[in-house]
Amino acid sequence: MSQALQFAFSGITVGSIYAIVAIGFNIIYSTTGVINFAQGEFVMLGGMTAVSLMPVFPLPIAILAAVVIVMICGGLLEVVFFRRLRQPSVMQMIVITIGLSIVIQEAALHIWDEQVRSLPYFTGTAKTSIRVLGAGISPQVLWVLGTLSLAVLGLHLHFRYTMAGKAMRACASNREAALLVGIDTTTMRTMAFVLSAGLGALAGCVMSPITMTHYDMGTGLAIKGFAAAILGGLGNHSAALLAGLAVGLAESFSVSFLPAAYKDAVAFAILIAILFIRPHGLFGSADVGSSAREF
Repeated sequence: MSQALQFAFSGITVGSIYAIVAIGFNIIYSTTGVINFAQGEFVMLGGMTAVSLMPVFPLPIAILAAVVIVMICGGLLEVVFFRRLRQPSVMQMIVITIGLSIVIQEAALHIWDEQVRSLPYFTGTAKTSIRVLGAGISPQVLWVLGTLSLAVLGLHLHFRYTMAGKAMRACASNREAALLVGIDTTTMRTMAFVLSAGLGALAGCVMSPITMTHYDMGTGLAIKGFAAAILGGLGNHSAALLAGLAVGLAESFSVSFLPAAYKDAVAFAILIAILFIRPHGLFGSADVGSSAREF
């Protein structure tokens, strides 16, 4: 029982991270139709930037500054690489975002080298744990879960009650109609990249004490986050939360009957199965499924 609970705690921890990455995918896809495979690099940049700022600023200021810097980077990516495109295909967008992911990775390698870094634990130390029915859970996990909960709540309030959020929803629903009623779709597109980058950077900061941070971690997170986004249905933020946790739990419990080396293959298996069986995800629409089939 304690071992199963330990697997569950581990799965919920990594699943929360996958959920945040999946929500980042959804924010950009919903507003722009772009599937951004550089989303995992935002997570990496957030953690790395915060670690670099730690010697200069207190931890909360370093995290805040890192999030702002990565948000600016996300906005610049949209302005420089996506704004000039006119009706690009899904495959073109995939190639561009994968290329950007590689470029950001290589830039991070030159800036921070191959060394693994991490932020200090927000509460306690690496040896501090809370015991629940014989299983241990780090206090940092509670920070991860709290961040995920606040992110989902904040996004819900933003999209439901703010003018900018309603405008982004309008762009997601019908871009041409949004243009006709005077919504600046270009600004909404940039805002989607900025919001997604900030969310990824925040995730990179809160997970850094647990998983460590290194220059090439973004690719794996992007694939697993994309698997969660597809599983829940692209564009559905609430479903991405449940799907991310499901992917994390499946990955964690797979260790009990598969060699640990196969753990990373679980997300790929889920992604392939969903693309074949239900391309629009468990809670997505058939229109979204057409993009998944093209992928």
